[in-house]
Amino acid sequence: MPYLNIQTNQTLSDDYREKLLVESSKLVAEGLGKSEEFMMVSIKDDTPMLFGGKSGPTAFLEIKSVGIPANKTKDICQQLCELVHSVASIPPERIYVKFNDVQRSMWGWKGDMFG
Repeated sequence: MPYLNIQTNQTLSDDYREKLLVESSKLVAEGLGKSEEFMMVSIKDDTPMLFGGKSGPTAFLEIKSVGIPANKTKDICQQLCELVHSVASIPPERIYVKFNDVQRSMWGWKGDMFG
């Protein structure tokens, strides 16, 4: 049930978009200790964005999941920033990563709730 949304002001080629989708899906699922079978990833590129009042390369990543272990967030953040930097050439200091731990009763799938 983890969901990762990647938003950036960079325009990604189809190959880079696919690489980012595949590699971030595996990375987040493993980092959270969840099955990749339930992992969802979306990318919104070419989005008008500023960081620090400047329009240079930037990205905002948001992870939503039930049961995010606080002791795993730092490693996941570091690995995601390295991945985005290697694929999209966005410096890690221009990337925010937000973690949202969602209550089971607030996450639905197949017309029912997990809680």
